[in-house]
Amino acid sequence: MDLSNLQPAPGSVKRNTRIGRGPGSGKGGTSTRGHKGAKSRSGYSRKIGFEGGQMPLQRRLPKFGFKNINRVEYKAINLDLIATLAESRSLTKIGIEELRQAGYIRRGQLVKILANGSVSAPLTIEANAFSAAAKAAIEAAGGTAQTI
Repeated sequence: MDLSNLQPAPGSVKRNTRIGRGPGSGKGGTSTRGHKGAKSRSGYSRKIGFEGGQMPLQRRLPKFGFKNINRVEYKAINLDLIATLAESRSLTKIGIEELRQAGYIRRGQLVKILANGSVSAPLTIEANAFSAAAKAAIEAAGGTAQTI
């Protein structure tokens, strides 16, 4: 085998149907577009949501709600998850980077520590936000909760 006898696999290359090339081609005349109407004209493109002149769904339904541009989205991490991470890796300080290396958060995510579970060992925990109950539970165990 050499480069001079390479060819595509059988059936993989198909010729395009040439339309509008006279009546002998079988695809002349209206060029498969039918007679009259918007779809037969050149430059036609159907708008998104167009329903043939019927009032479109997005205009039939009422408008509601809004998007708060000041919303801050946090990834919730519970105390029981922090406790298991500290025990498994024998850590005394847990921050954003430790949570990211463990695969609990992605880069750039903000973290809020919630109070589901308990912490027995004194830990230094750094996060973007803490619930009041989580902060109290961390300090009750002898640890510190540092807001970044």
